[in-house]
Amino acid sequence: MKLDPAQRQILSLLQKDSTLSTQQMADKVGLSPSPCWRRVKELEESGLIKGYVALLDRQKLGLTTCVWVRVKLKKHSAEVLDRFEAVVKGCDEVVECYELLGETDCLLKLYLPNLEAFSAFMHNFLLKIPEVDVTHSSVALREIKNETALPI
Repeated sequence: MKLDPAQRQILSLLQKDSTLSTQQMADKVGLSPSPCWRRVKELEESGLIKGYVALLDRQKLGLTTCVWVRVKLKKHSAEVLDRFEAVVKGCDEVVECYELLGETDCLLKLYLPNLEAFSAFMHNFLLKIPEVDVTHSSVALREIKNETALPI
């Protein structure tokens, strides 16, 4: 979808604050409210805007530990990956999961309260998945940048 400058501005504004009213957005973009509202609706209907969410402070929720886990699967087949994906999608601690090329098959990002919770996750969940062969984990010491806004 080719975006015009107003659509780009609208998307940038919504990524920073999706609670803006149509009037506030229109004022910032330089449109009247009706055309601005129509553009937002077009972006929603096209699927470019997938939804609206509240971004929570994980530290205040007690999720102070961020762990990245690289997973190597026992076999490379569609069935194995499908089974692994289904299990991982049902796990709340896994906030991101990517299939990768190279030595690692999948990369998981976890938010947990502490290292004890990570140990429990590994022993009670991840290592019990039959498709998992080898894992390597990295604990984040501190968060330098974590943005949700995409470059437009």
